[in-house]
Amino acid sequence: MNVSPTAEQALQPLWREYVTLTKPGIIRSNLFTTFGGFWLAAQGQLSSHWVLLLLVLLATSLVMASACVFNNYFDRDRDYLMERTQNRALVTGRIAPRHVLVFAILLGVAGLALFALFVHFWALIWAIAGMFVYIVIYTLWLKRSSTHSTLIGGISGAVPPVIGYVAVSESMDIAAWALFLILFIWQPPHFFALAIRRVEEYRAAKFPLLPVVKGIPITKVQMVIYIVLMVPCIWLLYGYGYAGIIYLIGGLVLTAVWLLFAVRGFFAKNETIWARNTFLYSIAYLILLFVLIMVDTVKG
Repeated sequence: MNVSPTAEQALQPLWREYVTLTKPGIIRSNLFTTFGGFWLAAQGQLSSHWVLLLLVLLATSLVMASACVFNNYFDRDRDYLMERTQNRALVTGRIAPRHVLVFAILLGVAGLALFALFVHFWALIWAIAGMFVYIVIYTLWLKRSSTHSTLIGGISGAVPPVIGYVAVSESMDIAAWALFLILFIWQPPHFFALAIRRVEEYRAAKFPLLPVVKGIPITKVQMVIYIVLMVPCIWLLYGYGYAGIIYLIGGLVLTAVWLLFAVRGFFAKNETIWARNTFLYSIAYLILLFVLIMVDTVKG
């Protein structure tokens, strides 16, 4: 079903429509964590790795863009039901589905080729795994059938910093797994805040997310549990000597504030405002946590 584009959208250049399909905001935030993982493995010594860094960031951007375009392509049959997505180019018919599919394939092939030719094998494996989980497991299967979609889909969101790390370290050590766990556990409470804010839209689109199926109170409890689980994940980088005490203390303070946001949700008079503020804090939380990692990386 097509939704009529607004006058402003109709005048938007076609190239910008294609850029929008790649979800630039998601790419930017994930590139920051990719850089953080790269920095940690290089111990802040980027002068001897700058070519590799550029290749990793470019390849990661292409792979993520491909996955996001595939997501747009496969979700087009339900996006028109949600206010947040009903003006996407595929929904309004500004771009033909076959063109979007070709665009997604080209982006994915280009990104994976860069990984295969210029970056370590482990980075390629993680890139493929991230794409597969996001496109097949999350978009095509669980997002439409299970409340576990957010958790399992979090695997793909946890891949970028691991790619950055293994591109330099060329191994899956404790730090790589710690970065994976930090992002994997961060994702559910981050997305649950958005899902609570948009719960009626997701209900209308028949996406069985946790607040739609189990209710908002249970979703708030789940948020608290996941935020508490961030504590041991954060400790790993400190406990195994990859980051220092400034990172640990700062990370624990950030987590305590996030937990306070989540707990306040049980008493919120306006859940929409609370969910929006909590969602925005979760983004700031991740950025600040990775700044702490980079500031307090332990030099070998």
